[in-house]
Amino acid sequence: MVKLPYLTALTTLISYGLLFLFGQIRDLFRKILDLLKFKKVQGKGYAPICLGLEDFYTRRLYLRIQDCFGRPIASAPDAWFDVVERYSNDNNKTLQRTSNTTKCLNLGSYNYLGFAAADEYCTPRVIESLKKYSSSTCSVRADGGTTKLHTELEELVARFVGKPAAILFGMGYATNSAIIPALIGKGGLIISDSLNHNSIVNGSRGSGAVVRVFQHNTPSHLEEVLREQIAEGQPRTHRPWKKIIVIVEGIYSMEGELCKLPEIIAVCKKYKAYTYLDEAHSIGAIGKSGRGVCELLGVDPADVDIMMGTFTKSFGSCGGYIAASKEIIRHLKHTCPAHLYATSMSPPAVQQVISAIKVILGEDGSNRGAQKLAQIRENSNFFRSELQKMGFEVLGDNDSPVMPIMLYNPAKIPAFSRECLNQNVAVVTVAFPATPLLLARARICISASHTREDLIKGLEVISKVGDLVGIKYFPVEPEKVAAEEKLKKLE
Repeated sequence: MVKLPYLTALTTLISYGLLFLFGQIRDLFRKILDLLKFKKVQGKGYAPICLGLEDFYTRRLYLRIQDCFGRPIASAPDAWFDVVERYSNDNNKTLQRTSNTTKCLNLGSYNYLGFAAADEYCTPRVIESLKKYSSSTCSVRADGGTTKLHTELEELVARFVGKPAAILFGMGYATNSAIIPALIGKGGLIISDSLNHNSIVNGSRGSGAVVRVFQHNTPSHLEEVLREQIAEGQPRTHRPWKKIIVIVEGIYSMEGELCKLPEIIAVCKKYKAYTYLDEAHSIGAIGKSGRGVCELLGVDPADVDIMMGTFTKSFGSCGGYIAASKEIIRHLKHTCPAHLYATSMSPPAVQQVISAIKVILGEDGSNRGAQKLAQIRENSNFFRSELQKMGFEVLGDNDSPVMPIMLYNPAKIPAFSRECLNQNVAVVTVAFPATPLLLARARICISASHTREDLIKGLEVISKVGDLVGIKYFPVEPEKVAAEEKLKKLE
C-alpha cells in the first residue's frame, strides 16, 4: 500500500483544488456567454447527455493533457516502436494525427515475453492458420465458432496451468465481467480485494451477489470480513450464504505487487470459501517455467478453484481463459453469455497463443522459452533496483515486470510524460479514475525483448526527467557506492 506523505498529500490537494476552481470559473463564464448568444446546445425537450458536473473532470482536467494518453503507434509493440506524432489547434480539445512518427523506447506495453513482435516460431504458424481458417470464424463457440485450434488451445492451457479443463473467450476484460455472473448470483457473497481490476468490479456488480471488500492484500482483514459475514448471513433473512467466492489477482496491474496467495488460500480453506485467481499479468511472466504466481509462490493449482488469465500480455495475442474443474467448465459452456453469444477468438490469435506456450514449454525444440523467462526476471529486477537507487518511489515486488513510479501531483503527470517522449522514451501515465485522485503514477512495463542497453537508456532518461520534474521523493544512493555496484554487475 502507498503511504502518502503529509506534505505531498497537501500540495497535491492544493493543486487539484486550483484546477477545480479555475475549471468552475471557466464553466461560469461559458454559461454567461451562451446566455448572451442565446446558444442552444440541446434540442427542445431533450435532457443533456453529458451533464456539466458529470463531465467536468473530462472537460477541464483530462482534455488539457489528453496528448499524454492514447498515443497511436505505427509498428509492432516491440522493445522499440514508432509513435505517431499529433498536434492540436484548439488547446488539446482535439488532436490531429500527422504522417510523421518517432522511434521510441517502449516502456508501456504488456509485451512481457516479446511475443508481440515477429517471432521465428510463432509468426509462420500464425500466417499459415490465417490462410487455412481466415481471420474470423464469424460465429459463436456454441454454433460454428469452434475450430480444431480452439480445442487444442483449451487442452494446452489446462495442461500449462495444471487444471483439469479450460474454456476460451475472445476478450480478456469480458472473461471476468461475463464469467463472475455465471458463477454466482443472488444469495451469494463475493469478497473482493480493494484494488481488483475494473473487470472484476463490474462482473461482481452485475452478478446480483452481495459484494464485500477487504483491505488490499491483507489476509488478516480477509479473515475478519469472512468471519463477520458468515456470522451475519444474508441481509434481512440472515440465512446462510449459498456460496462465497474470494477474488484476488496474481499481480495487481496498478501496483506491481504479488498476491499473498498462500495465506489467502489458507483463510479460504478455513472458512470453506472458493478462490478465484486473476492471473492476467502473472501468467507467462513469472515463475520458473512461466506458470504464474502459483509456481512462483509454491501453491498447488488444485488449491485454487477458478484460475483466470489473459493472452494479451505474455503471449502476444488477445482473449482470455478460465481453467477449473471439468464440472465448472461444463457449467460455463452451458450458461456463460460470453461463450453462448460472443464471437469466438480469431483462429490466427489462437494459433499465436498455442505457438507461444510451446516456445515457453520448450516444445519448439529450443530453449528460447527458458531464456525469455530468465531475461524478463533479470530485466525487471535490474530496472526496479536502479530506479530505487535513484530515489524514485517505486511500487511492487521483485520479479514483477510492472513497476509504478509515483508522481502524485497533477502537474507532474503531463510534465513527466511529455519530457520522456521528447527524449524518445514512451511511458504510460495513469491518473484518476484508474487510480485514486491523489495517487497518480507512471506505470513502467518491462519486456524480455529489452536489452541491457535499452534499459540503461530508459534509466538515464527517466533519471534526468525525474530531476527536472521533481519526483525523486527518496534520498539518492551515493554515486560512488552505486557506481561500484553497477561495475560489479557488469563484470
